[in-house]
Amino acid sequence: MTSKLEVLCAERGLKMTEQRRVIARVLSEADDHPDVEQVYHRASKLDSKISIATVYRTVKLFEEAEILERHDFGDGRSRYEEVTEEDHDHLIDVNSGEVLEFTDAEIHTLLGKVAEKLGYRLVDHRLELYAVREGCSAIK
Repeated sequence: MTSKLEVLCAERGLKMTEQRRVIARVLSEADDHPDVEQVYHRASKLDSKISIATVYRTVKLFEEAEILERHDFGDGRSRYEEVTEEDHDHLIDVNSGEVLEFTDAEIHTLLGKVAEKLGYRLVDHRLELYAVREGCSAIK
């Protein structure tokens, strides 16, 4: 089965080696926001010949082709997700590092109003909330 990332790579004319296909599949199937190390560990389970260097090069290639988005959630690791048309934001649990995606129409309306109040029209945004579960304190 061809992954969404593989289709996007083909549409952009990227040469797809078997190792790139494995990495694309790993990224497409991720329900988290993996860093390169996590992608490498998952991909190497599928193809033991994949090197960490290949994963770094492939992730960079996918990012440059604008089919993969890089995030820095403040933990010192670049994390990745497929570029999507779906507008969503992120909530990061500062204790566990878990990243939750959410959409909230009220927030998007408010952001548009803020931009308008300042004399602008909002065309895009990135919102990251850093939080701890109720009853927990932040561990730094």
